[in-house]
Amino acid sequence: MEDRIITYGGQAVIEGVMMRGQKAFAVAMRAPDGNIVVHTEPLASIYSSKITKFPFLRGVILLWDALGLGMRALTLSANTQTGEDEKLEGPALYLTLAVSLSFGIGLFFLLPTSVGGGVEYWLTQSGLNYAYWFGNLAEGVFQLLLLIGYIWAIGFMPDIKRVFQYHGAEHKTINAFEAGAELTPESVEKFPIEHPRCGTAFLLTLVLFSIILFSLLGPLPFYLRIISRILFIPVLAGIAVEYIRWTANNLNNPIVKLLIKPNLALQLLTTRPPDREMLAVAIESFQSMRKAEAEVK
Repeated sequence: MEDRIITYGGQAVIEGVMMRGQKAFAVAMRAPDGNIVVHTEPLASIYSSKITKFPFLRGVILLWDALGLGMRALTLSANTQTGEDEKLEGPALYLTLAVSLSFGIGLFFLLPTSVGGGVEYWLTQSGLNYAYWFGNLAEGVFQLLLLIGYIWAIGFMPDIKRVFQYHGAEHKTINAFEAGAELTPESVEKFPIEHPRCGTAFLLTLVLFSIILFSLLGPLPFYLRIISRILFIPVLAGIAVEYIRWTANNLNNPIVKLLIKPNLALQLLTTRPPDREMLAVAIESFQSMRKAEAEVK
């Protein structure tokens, strides 16, 4: 079946929004002087290559590239606010990405794995059957609570709160476009702040599928438990991406509507209602991206 997803996405950055299409991306930022600064670039050829036709594999590769694109967008927005012109590309980009991923894997995968392993060991010593299943469940629940708690806590930081407002502006703009509405701040602000293809949905989906997948592996020594969590991250990422694509393609299905409710609910933590100036930035980013796409051959 032809993929019916409108392939527009985005990301909130420092005082701005990055919008990505199929051929180009744009970053619009509110500069300290109040003006909107826009940066556009063509996307890497991987976004239009044959790799996008292969389920699961495309999710892993495109996700990795999207992480790099997100880091570049954040760097552009930081430079706009400071007036500096530092470039994050090549080895520096991949080093920063590797450090960020290592921190994320350690906090949201290895720490919960240690907790789950401890629960499994304690239950095994107590003589309980299927202790590994309860250990995996404890790992997943702790992982989910850690993720929610982390997002909730950083949401109190003033700078992060503004990023979450721009995140809401990004969602409202894409929702308005997909509904065929006029892209003005007055029109866009009426649209929902949640979006089914949000990256927050990806994180929750990743956690839930990890509980299922790791339960199928059965009891493992602690060192294999750690190794399996690291090795299966690409597998889980590929599954999660395909699941989100499937739900986004079937939003009119009543079962799908029920399935995405937890994902939409979690977005209440990562979005805040934007003001009209923020909506204007998101709209400028989206329109600049569309214009840049039209110019790419």
